[in-house]
Amino acid sequence: MRLDKFLCDCSDLTRSLAGKLIRQGEVKVDGIVVKQPAFHITEQSLVEFDGIELTLSQGNRYFMLHKPQGYVCSNDDPDHPTVFFLLDEPGMGRLHVVGRLDLDTTGLVLITDDGQWSHRITSPRHECAKTYRVWLADPIAPGTAELFAEGVLLRSEKEKTRPAQLEILGECEARLTIHEGKYHQVKRMFAAVGNKVIGLHREQIGALALDEALEPGEYRELSAAEVALF
Repeated sequence: MRLDKFLCDCSDLTRSLAGKLIRQGEVKVDGIVVKQPAFHITEQSLVEFDGIELTLSQGNRYFMLHKPQGYVCSNDDPDHPTVFFLLDEPGMGRLHVVGRLDLDTTGLVLITDDGQWSHRITSPRHECAKTYRVWLADPIAPGTAELFAEGVLLRSEKEKTRPAQLEILGECEARLTIHEGKYHQVKRMFAAVGNKVIGLHREQIGALALDEALEPGEYRELSAAEVALF
């Protein structure tokens, strides 16, 4: 493995910053300063940065986060804080969000460093269900549930959405389960029937529901049984 990649994987550093620190002589391999980012290290190599021995964590990691409003689901953003500001974990540069939520959407977010696990959740082929609590600006029109069950044509799309399940909870409140992940899909579905989403909260992904014990901004590791749900 390249030394700069190893340094990134053990920390929150970007590849460019890791390379800069290596060239500045901040990293030692087996007690010797190495200034070449492309230097190849092995599993037996002892790497030190700032006097601390670096090691890669063993095994993949899986987290459930209760996302609050005002955070973006990305590793870096110039305008808004990211959900990774809410985590306190080593090597967060290797973690990614499994299916993003909008800045103003709250609820269940999954975070992992396991790309295959993430793909099983987000790939359209697997049709993993996502359930949302939705608050609307106007009363839900009669027949909306039937329209969503048949699929609706979103603006700029050529095909209808896949069948979705709408449970009416109140005049302007509902629970919607979709089986795909188009851009801003829930908001666009209601816009297609002449309504506007004013509040959106993801309650569940597949068979995994948001832990009610988690307050907004809190997170926890998934159990082995929860990971195995996907």
